[in-house]
Amino acid sequence: MQVILGILFHFIGGFASGSFYIPYKKVKGWNWESYWITGGIFSWLFVPFIAAWLTVPGFMDIIAGTPFMTLFWTYFLGVLWGIGGLTFGLSMRYLGMSLGMAVALGFCSAFGALIPPLYKEFFTDSTDNFSAMLRTGSGVFVLLGVIVCLVGIAISGKAGMFKEKELSKEKQKESIKEFDLKKGLTVAIVSGILSACMSFAISAGEPMGQAAVANDANPLFKNNVIFVIIMLGGLTTNFIWCMVLNAKNKSFGDYTNRKTPLASNYFFSALAGTTWFLQFFFYGMGESKLGNGASSWILHMAFIILISSMWGLTLKEWKGVSRKTFATFLIGIATIILSVVLVGYGNSL
Repeated sequence: MQVILGILFHFIGGFASGSFYIPYKKVKGWNWESYWITGGIFSWLFVPFIAAWLTVPGFMDIIAGTPFMTLFWTYFLGVLWGIGGLTFGLSMRYLGMSLGMAVALGFCSAFGALIPPLYKEFFTDSTDNFSAMLRTGSGVFVLLGVIVCLVGIAISGKAGMFKEKELSKEKQKESIKEFDLKKGLTVAIVSGILSACMSFAISAGEPMGQAAVANDANPLFKNNVIFVIIMLGGLTTNFIWCMVLNAKNKSFGDYTNRKTPLASNYFFSALAGTTWFLQFFFYGMGESKLGNGASSWILHMAFIILISSMWGLTLKEWKGVSRKTFATFLIGIATIILSVVLVGYGNSL
């Protein structure tokens, strides 16, 4: 029953993450940076504090009593993850939901599996390192999953190249207004690598989660106090960049421009930001049930890729392409999901 609940919570979190960008498509007359940071204020500030306040008794006292270095590494990894989140938004902007999420999260799952053992190989005395992976069945499955993942990403990228060749600029922009394959793949790769820092940040902040449980918090919600610090790191990165873009594009006026539907724009941005945070709210619940951080992260990635691909089809992002191109896209998605399953299985051994 615990496993079933864990999978259910991860599915809900994956659905939230795979769906969060939909409300942004309802924002009218604003530049990307304006609605991204408006939603981000909810994603990284308001909602995490509210969630922690509702679920973790004395969460501010727990944070105040946490050693500085724990707070620093949790926050710093949150900053790095924030760069991944920023470029993740750009991936959706240039590639659309289906291709953008598949490439970004494929890299995220691959690097999320490889970075910890590589770090231990070169910077610690731990025996749980990359060399050890090569000598165990678990490690071989993880490495096989990473290789399959990279193959799936290559196939998905090929589908994007086919789409770019087959459709005119006008057709490409019917479903994705700023479709740009080169820019999109570049930011998706950066996003995938740095987004893996979320998993590391949760591990760094684990003492706060333990303190929350010791303070009578439900173990389902122990990560919510950790998210407060991680999200502040993400807010730092995204706020600075969006303010730079506001200045560069002279778009500060978006926030008060009465020629745009201001109430609607704020509502849909807030909805997108809130939906985005719910992925981690339910991720924390799923991880508490499954009890395996690595496998939980991989399962979470698989559900997001699956849901975002379904949204991409619903939004007709592949409308007008040939059967060959569409089949290539589906094969790429299936390959990435297979890789995620392989990595998850390897981590569970």
